[in-house]
Parts: sequence; structure tokens; C-alpha cells
Amino acid sequence: MATLQVKGIDDRLYQALGARAAMDNRSVRQEVVSIIREFLGRSAHAPQEATRALLELAGSWRDDRTAQQIASDLRKARRSRRRSGKAERVFD
Repeated sequence: MATLQVKGIDDRLYQALGARAAMDNRSVRQEVVSIIREFLGRSAHAPQEATRALLELAGSWRDDRTAQQIASDLRKARRSRRRSGKAERVFD
């Protein structure tokens, strides 16, 4: 079995590893090995798969307008909150 030694770890990072290890009833060494295994076991396509799953869950829409056209239409649809020529701001 190989040995890996890591020097110069920030104290806060080491404390976070220790806290995470304690939550899982592991030593820091066991936790680090677990994190590395989990990370290396992930598919290289995981971000794309996660994005696709999110879009399926949340839905998306198609629009033939450009972003500028959509923004322009939104601005035109807004209504002014002014009832008179004065601005209705708390702080002028």
C-alpha cells in the first residue's frame, strides 16, 4: 500500500477535515481517502448530466427573439410607478 504525505495544509482546512471525519466516525486519514475515492469515482460527464437533469426538472423555454429583443419587450411592458411629475422616493 502506498503512502501519501501532504505538507503545508492550512489549519482551517485541517480542522474542517477533522470535523467532517468526526461526523462520519472516521480518522482524518480515512476521510481524505474517502474524499479522493469519491472524487475520482465521478464520471467526467457529471456536470453536463447534472445540468441536463436540472433543466428537465425545472423546465426551460424556447424563444426565437434575441436577448436584446426580450429585454426591450420587458422594458416596454413595465408600468411607471409615478402618479405625478414628482418622484416617489423615500430619499431624494
